[in-house]
Amino acid sequence: MVATLALDLPDEAATLALGARVAAALEPGLVINLVGDLGAGKTTLARGLLRALGHAGKVKSPTYTLVELYSLSRLDLYHFDFYRFKDPREWEEAGFRDHFNERTVCLVEWPEKAQGLTPEPDVRVTLVPAGSGRHATVEGISDRGQRCIARLREAQH
Repeated sequence: MVATLALDLPDEAATLALGARVAAALEPGLVINLVGDLGAGKTTLARGLLRALGHAGKVKSPTYTLVELYSLSRLDLYHFDFYRFKDPREWEEAGFRDHFNERTVCLVEWPEKAQGLTPEPDVRVTLVPAGSGRHATVEGISDRGQRCIARLREAQH
């Protein structure tokens, strides 16, 4: 069973706020796939999440580097962007598999470009433009992901 939360995000501030809510619901070991077309708000959501975890520096999509590490007070977070990922050998050579473990949180943009290489996500956030904002669907796929959705729901009330 997949736990789902659907939200309308009228503007960038609402997308940043959703990122902050997700940050509060994190636990080590989570894999979160961020799904959506170019400009859908994936990196904005990641920025809101990282700011809420205490990262004060710049947050950019790691389109060219493929991954950025953020060592935060309570966890290490890897932000992947596979938009330009082309060669599966790069996955092995870079040691990306090692980043997905019980001590880290991995945010993955463009997961479909590395399909079959990344682990199944615990949480999938799909962002779709809607008017001047966007619509978000947050799905808890695994048991760990469903706990994350439950914490998100508790934070709503």
